[in-house]
Amino acid sequence: MEQAQNTRNTQKGKTAIQSLALEVPQSGHLCAVDEDIFWLRMPLPFDLDHINLYLIKDGDAYAAIDTGIGTSTTQDLWDQIFKRISAPLSKVIVTHMHPDHIGMAGYLVDRFKVPLYMTFSEYFAARALVAGPRGAPDWQDKAYLQHCGMDQAYIEQASKNKGGISKVVKPIPLSYKRLHEHQNIQIGKYQWQVLIGRGHSPEHACLYCEKKNVLISGDHVLPNISPNIGAYSTEPEANPLEYYLATLKQFKSLSADTVVLPSHKLPFIGLHQRVDELVSHHHAHLAALLKACKQARTVKQCLPVLFDRELNPHNLFFAIAEALAHLNYLVYCGQCTRELNDKGQWLFKAR
Repeated sequence: MEQAQNTRNTQKGKTAIQSLALEVPQSGHLCAVDEDIFWLRMPLPFDLDHINLYLIKDGDAYAAIDTGIGTSTTQDLWDQIFKRISAPLSKVIVTHMHPDHIGMAGYLVDRFKVPLYMTFSEYFAARALVAGPRGAPDWQDKAYLQHCGMDQAYIEQASKNKGGISKVVKPIPLSYKRLHEHQNIQIGKYQWQVLIGRGHSPEHACLYCEKKNVLISGDHVLPNISPNIGAYSTEPEANPLEYYLATLKQFKSLSADTVVLPSHKLPFIGLHQRVDELVSHHHAHLAALLKACKQARTVKQCLPVLFDRELNPHNLFFAIAEALAHLNYLVYCGQCTRELNDKGQWLFKAR
């Protein structure tokens, strides 16, 4: 097993971000965070090659927090986990709609005949995403990419690659229990409060246990990397970055030494510092874009401002949405204008 990183230096005078001294669990194994919480990992077929999942003791059973992508590999690993714990699930809690989080929810719910817990927006967004366009024409998806300045060859190729989500998400249960902001959920002996983060997804649920001083942060607060904040073709004029920055603030009200259990990378301590880093990261991107847009630019022309590496087709899809989200933020706060040129491309220019 790989030993978790011990510490990471941060800015002088601020609480250092420390990765917990835990062994990273191998596939099909668990790592005890404490006597009630267990960390496991599932593989992902992306550059970010894993997702962290958690099991929490709930009487004689366990509550599962997120489920992994819906593949036969993940299913086999879950079956190994159940042999190890020799106990059923009592509930399945999904933080948000993305396939690596909800992918195996249907399998787990059906296997144990237990409820699925999600927020309203995430549950129905997941149902819609998996259902696909159902015959609706894709001219709006193509227009989105044209507005972003992508060439026709890319637009046509991207259109051919649609529709793969349903292949990695098991059928979503037809019933769910709704999570509400500030709701308390009893899991075993402890109450867990639901905190809602927006921007990465519509109504992302994080879980906080004050007695344990533990936050299960999902994708909303991650160490080392920032979650994707994107404006996609379904709502191209959205301002998700505003929602994300606004909902980050609440985590500064939690204890500075809260143990954070994220969906990617390593569990850590240093929540306040990490929130500050994420805010600074996005404001640095906004400043760089504002400087670059002294001359009018398309979204595509802004990509090198935000990303200093070559982007493969998978990453490019998210990078376009991320760049547009930042540019939309500048438009809504009055620092930038957006106009459509005669090629059908948005041009963004600093005021």
